[in-house]
Amino acid sequence: MTKPTTSERGGVPLLCLPFAGGGANFFRPWNGMGLSGVVAMPLQLPGRERQLDEEPYRDLHAAADGLLPAALEAAGTGPVALFGHCFLGAALAYELTRRISENARNEVVHLFVSAARPPSAGPVSDVSKMSDDEFLEHVEKTTGRKYPAFDVPEIRELHLPALRADFAMDEGYRPRGGAPLDVPITAVHATGDSFVTRDEVAKWREVTTARFSLVGLSGGHMYLSDDALPLLELISKTIAADRVEFGGLPHGTA
Repeated sequence: MTKPTTSERGGVPLLCLPFAGGGANFFRPWNGMGLSGVVAMPLQLPGRERQLDEEPYRDLHAAADGLLPAALEAAGTGPVALFGHCFLGAALAYELTRRISENARNEVVHLFVSAARPPSAGPVSDVSKMSDDEFLEHVEKTTGRKYPAFDVPEIRELHLPALRADFAMDEGYRPRGGAPLDVPITAVHATGDSFVTRDEVAKWREVTTARFSLVGLSGGHMYLSDDALPLLELISKTIAADRVEFGGLPHGTA
């Protein structure tokens, strides 16, 4: 891998991919919460937040292709890192890492995946035949959280299609093969996660020929909603270590 170059934004852009049902707004506060040398750059999927009226993706490869132009714009011309949580965010981060690397304009210096099985593990669940109530019960069971907003019929009608589409992306997703990545990967497992085990998260080591780290952080499956600071510190320290490994950034960068 080549030496990272200057980021015009004063830090390495961290492209943040949403988990199922999530949106870009979840990640926006991260830049004021302790990231150092890294700038969170959330990518938005259609069907949520400001793009609520747009048709959501139901195919993960189509979603990765659709997000690529925004990812390249956010990355600029220097080094870039990616972060994804749970099956959807991690798979999207993985697929975008492949696409950005193949584009050859940017050096992907790190891929962070959180509370997720690797792409080869197959679908997490089959919810296509569930009723709305059964589906929401499944979501609450897997995330360990209840979402009172879905008790409001108007909100359920607005947001449920995108959430179902996100699960459909998982059910239909199959990686297209190819050589392992030549990108360092840090895989995070939540020590209290009842949905994804440490051993399952550890299998991300098979995805790369570069350095791999498995890190445990306290909390349940959605630990980053309760306390994101340990994760942000991990990301900052890891990117700083990458800079040292690759000889540092040019003088004058953050």
